[in-house]
Amino acid sequence: MDRHYLTPLFSPKSIVVFAGQPDQTPELKLARTLLRDFAAAGFTGDVRQLDADMSGTLSELAQSRADLALIALPPERIAPALEIAGRIRCRTALILSSSLPVGQCAELHDIAHRFGMHLLGPNSLGFQRPHSKLNASVLGSLAAPGPLALVSQSGALTSSILDWAGANGVGFSTIVSLGPNTAVELPQVLDFLANDARTQSILVYMEGIRHARRFMSALRAAAYAKPVVVMKAGRQPAGSRAALTHSAAIVGSDDVFDAALRRAGVVRVNAFTQLFSAAKCLASRFRPVGKRLAIITNGGGPGVLAADWANEIGLDVAHLSPATVAELQPQLAVGASLESVADLGEDATAAQYRSVLQGALADREVDGVLLIHSPKPDGEPDAIVQAIGELSPKAGKPILACWMGDERVRSARDALAALAVPNFRTPEAAVDAFHSIASFYRNQQLLQQTPPPLSEGAKPDTEGARLLIESVLAERRKVLTEMESKALLAAFHIPVTRTMLARTANEAMLIASQLGYPVALKIDSPDISHKSDVQGVALNILSATGVRDTFDDMLAAVRKALPQARVNGVTIQPMSGMRRGRELYIGMTTDQPFGPVIAFGAGGTMIELIHDRSMELPPLNQFLARRLIERSRAALTLGEYRGAPAANIEALEQVLLRVSEMVCALPHLREMDINPIIVDDSGVVAVDARIVIDHAPPGAGNYQHLAILPYPKAHEREWPMKGGGLYTIRPIQPDDAQMLQAFVRAMTPESRYFRFVSAMTELPASMLARYTLIDYDREMALVAVVRDRQATADGGFTETERLIGVSRYITNPDQTSCEFSLAVSDDYKGQGLGSRLMLSIIDFARSKGLSEIEGLILAGNDPMLRLMRSLNFRLLPFPDDPDFRLAKMAL
Repeated sequence: MDRHYLTPLFSPKSIVVFAGQPDQTPELKLARTLLRDFAAAGFTGDVRQLDADMSGTLSELAQSRADLALIALPPERIAPALEIAGRIRCRTALILSSSLPVGQCAELHDIAHRFGMHLLGPNSLGFQRPHSKLNASVLGSLAAPGPLALVSQSGALTSSILDWAGANGVGFSTIVSLGPNTAVELPQVLDFLANDARTQSILVYMEGIRHARRFMSALRAAAYAKPVVVMKAGRQPAGSRAALTHSAAIVGSDDVFDAALRRAGVVRVNAFTQLFSAAKCLASRFRPVGKRLAIITNGGGPGVLAADWANEIGLDVAHLSPATVAELQPQLAVGASLESVADLGEDATAAQYRSVLQGALADREVDGVLLIHSPKPDGEPDAIVQAIGELSPKAGKPILACWMGDERVRSARDALAALAVPNFRTPEAAVDAFHSIASFYRNQQLLQQTPPPLSEGAKPDTEGARLLIESVLAERRKVLTEMESKALLAAFHIPVTRTMLARTANEAMLIASQLGYPVALKIDSPDISHKSDVQGVALNILSATGVRDTFDDMLAAVRKALPQARVNGVTIQPMSGMRRGRELYIGMTTDQPFGPVIAFGAGGTMIELIHDRSMELPPLNQFLARRLIERSRAALTLGEYRGAPAANIEALEQVLLRVSEMVCALPHLREMDINPIIVDDSGVVAVDARIVIDHAPPGAGNYQHLAILPYPKAHEREWPMKGGGLYTIRPIQPDDAQMLQAFVRAMTPESRYFRFVSAMTELPASMLARYTLIDYDREMALVAVVRDRQATADGGFTETERLIGVSRYITNPDQTSCEFSLAVSDDYKGQGLGSRLMLSIIDFARSKGLSEIEGLILAGNDPMLRLMRSLNFRLLPFPDDPDFRLAKMAL
């Protein structure tokens, strides 16, 4: 059961082909192309041809049972062929077609679902598996084998990429052209490629997704296993729809897509040539820890081009440390400069390139090195490459090369390729490639964050917040007033200014006197999003007379500007008193399909003009909140400036965490503005707020409204150990990797074999990553841990966690059942730990709505078989291997 469910599709041992008798109709031209290229590829498995019109009994047809059915027929003959494939129990099917109507596609999906077949297509151009010599496509000749996988939602672009790759010596492990109507979708293909041993990096061209949660789940799992590079078409600008808040007006769907990709740990590029350069660099052994790129060149112009582009895309041009400069300068020509770009001069020798490269690699101020060489009449391009070859195997940082020109550097380029040093023809392309590496590192940090839905602070009044929302919805309103919005923020412990509503000028004067001057007045209307636009905001009112006159003038101005607007009155609030405060905004909007997204940036009345926003998908933790702030331009204003002390960043982070709590706990939220929120060295306060709500979507109680499921902290529980002591069962986290490795190493050889059916003594790095960074939506791993006390040198004690057991399940492709596994430390067997772990994982699977749990157990593993019987599992023979028993239980 470790075999992936799409293995029969992408690695079939037997194929049955429905292609008819090709003639001149367009559909059968497609069949001719398929048959020609399929035969030329040289697939060595069992291949048979059938026809949808052939006669014979089902038992006779059953002899043609295969892993994969290839169908390339006219539209009216596709459904009968798929029926036959299902009846002879083909496990997967591929329909090669174009422009089939949506209704017919849905009918074909239903047929495949009825027979339990995984269907690639219809309206797909097929796939290629070069290592297996399998060309099940109409994309042209079989591509060269290599380590890259390409998944594309555009057939035309797939053909173009393959044509470019063939001319540039790029090879593939897998090529999949999905098309717009396929039943096997992008998340499922990503899941297969993440587990494919032939694939080292995954390239994705996409135009859209249907289900954000499944997409993010598969993408995060794949990106943790190997580098993933994505190119997406169809950028939608912000402000393309009517919006009730600033957040909805300035956040575009492409911004949200960028945020989703960052959180998934993948790299985004904008051109298909960048797909391959990024993949080439990411597949190398180098992993930088920052974005500081040292540039070494023998020409000032190319170096400046590289530096300019690095600054443009957010990289830092590394400055060599004074000690490194002092050591290198005597070895260089008189005119050479090591300021910013290391310009060695036109007559730079291989020895000088080598010395500066060696110095840069050893310098702690450098994260990667770009070597640029322009051809000179007496240059040494090949000798410089030889010097690179001496240093590159020992380098712990990325080395990239840009050998400009063509004829005179061709042999040097070939030598660089042989050394596996990424080489580019232009400085900008090389800088782009390093940017991909640096982005990958930063995004991988985001990927490893698994925040819970609630922070560690004071518990919010979630029930009170829900009652407030329900009362507003009961009045058939969706836009909260300023006071209601602030009450909702206060329920989650977000500091707000004290605000009171006045309906008359006299009330306004009385409230202002109670609050104390100076005060601010704001119009209160559910129909006015931007109060300043209608003269609905007045600040620093210093007297009762000023309050009265401002009240009357404001109402008159609003009635003139928007006579149809409903006006509840005017709110009165004291001025914040933060004279050196920075005006920021924190917002939330709802994207289709990614759901809620949190935005941060510069606030105030010119928010849309400044257009400063960074964004992140919830849930957040402190690390994610800090990164969200740092990505905004407003972050530059938060430090010390002209006598003003630095702003309280920690208080700002706490507000972001509280907003994340709101978004997780309240699926009713659609849009939210906290603008401005003012921060200084003393703290933070929300001065104005506007919130839009709606009825919660179905199933939102289990965080189904979020694209990323929060860490399920509610499932942490303590249990008593037989013989005394306590242990904790909780969901696994990425930080548990070393604990899990120590657990596996400590197992006896027999226990390891029973669990992994392998003689390995420890988990490979990829498997360790796969087991600890999981997507809590489609799988769960529960670990049992105990706390060990160890004496310290100063006579005290320190506590460390030790993993003593783990149970897990992974949801099967049918989305109704799951497969389990269990391992218990040899020191803790016989203490009821296995039973408790199994009962806990069964309860979790049941809470997710799964109907059955199953697992494979070696026939010789008597203790596990006894445990399964005691838990009322059914033990059945496993048809594919008599050495195993299949344990099943209905949930």
